[in-house]
Amino acid sequence: MKKALVSVSDKTNIVEFVSELIQLGYEIISTGGTYRVLKEANLKVTNISDYTKSPEILNGRVKTLHPKIHGGILARRDDKLHQEQLQKEMIDTIDLVCVNLYPFKKTIEKENCSLDDAIENIDIGGPTMLRAAAKNYDYVTVVIDTDDYQMVIDEIKKDGQPTKKTRLKLAAKVFRHTASYDAFIANYLTKEEGCEFPEQLTMTYDLKQTLRYGENPHQKAAFYVSKETPYSLASATQLHGKELSYNNIQDANAALQIVKEFDEVVVVALKHMNPCGVATGSDIYQAFKKAYEVDPISIFGGIVATNTEVNEKVAKELTSIFLEIIIAPSFTEDALKILKQKKNLRLLKVEMKNKDSLDKQMVSVNSGLLIQDTDDQVFSDSLSFPTKRKPTDDEMKQLSFAYKVVKHVKSNAIVLVKDNSTVGVGAGQMNRVGAAKIAIEQAKEKANGAVMASDAFFPMSDTVETAALSNVRAIIQPGGSIRDQESIDMCDKYDIAMVFTHMRHFKH
Repeated sequence: MKKALVSVSDKTNIVEFVSELIQLGYEIISTGGTYRVLKEANLKVTNISDYTKSPEILNGRVKTLHPKIHGGILARRDDKLHQEQLQKEMIDTIDLVCVNLYPFKKTIEKENCSLDDAIENIDIGGPTMLRAAAKNYDYVTVVIDTDDYQMVIDEIKKDGQPTKKTRLKLAAKVFRHTASYDAFIANYLTKEEGCEFPEQLTMTYDLKQTLRYGENPHQKAAFYVSKETPYSLASATQLHGKELSYNNIQDANAALQIVKEFDEVVVVALKHMNPCGVATGSDIYQAFKKAYEVDPISIFGGIVATNTEVNEKVAKELTSIFLEIIIAPSFTEDALKILKQKKNLRLLKVEMKNKDSLDKQMVSVNSGLLIQDTDDQVFSDSLSFPTKRKPTDDEMKQLSFAYKVVKHVKSNAIVLVKDNSTVGVGAGQMNRVGAAKIAIEQAKEKANGAVMASDAFFPMSDTVETAALSNVRAIIQPGGSIRDQESIDMCDKYDIAMVFTHMRHFKH
């Protein structure tokens, strides 16, 4: 009689699966909680301690680590020596292993999880059995995913056992799963010991969705997530519209990072990972109108993101232009009725209650990975005011707004702000004067009396002079150039207030 060893943390459909195995002639060996569930379902099952003739010890830490278990799993059926040793030790082969693991990830995600709790939820016997069965997939079927139960039963009914191709597929899934499981443990303990950059980096992500293509149609792509966090596409719920594309996800993520900077009602219009309009207002309607008017051309085919519920009044405005995505923490029913009239418009509901920051940011390069702390600050601990004229309270408010935005614009970056709204954005230029000219050209007459933000210091005074000629009244920048005094002198010449933040925000 064929034997199946069943020991699962997730009991979903396990009774039905085992019932089918029994009907197909399998003897079932089981452990602990799984054994109790199967017995309560009146299924014929042997407790593992009765099978091995060894009791569970150390509060259940040792129960499957036994030659009768691992010999039965690992023995090659075509190896004469293996078979002789099995016969000598009176060990039967085990043909199917169905195991899933202690919920380590769920344990460490709980509030106030202690190190002791985490350690006790590190599974030892489970991964050992899984790896043994997966290694010997030529002869053993290994099942870790409840979604695979029916496929395994169907193939056993058809051919007496799953095909070798299926067994290999299941084995590969096991090694992916155990690698991911170990990665969670390694990362948790690495964080506990305080190691910032370990000698080996282990990461694990779950597939959220395959994508139609990548940046371009000839590139294959998929979206993987590590964990669900606020202001993240990983936790987004799509309420309507076409499937998200690779570029949609990149743009939506960039928009959300800008929204995250603001506590007041804000609307961000974004295209190709750069904002084309950002504005705050007394309500979402006012904020949207201001953001839209910054650049009504670039917003075409772009993204709108907000930290406020989308209502019917704003929905009517949004449907008057072509947008790819609208992102908000919620939508009213009336707003959804209006927005859903646009068949392809993607509507994303994103959790925005907390502003938890990821510890590290990762960017791939050819054959490598760059890792850095997340840029979750805007200003340093202290600002300095090097010019003769100091900014007014209102100018300081506008400068703060501008610096929050310029932080998220591709370098070299210049942003002009007036009345709690961007009026000009110069992004991704090879020199800072070029970025300033683009921002001023976009702003036109609105540059008069606006404030300017730069993501990095001015290497010379030419950017200040360009701003002065358009009557920019205040400038915020990191400072730190050996020629800072030239920029200060130019500001003083034109009665411009300047603020040094002492914190740069390059974005490559």
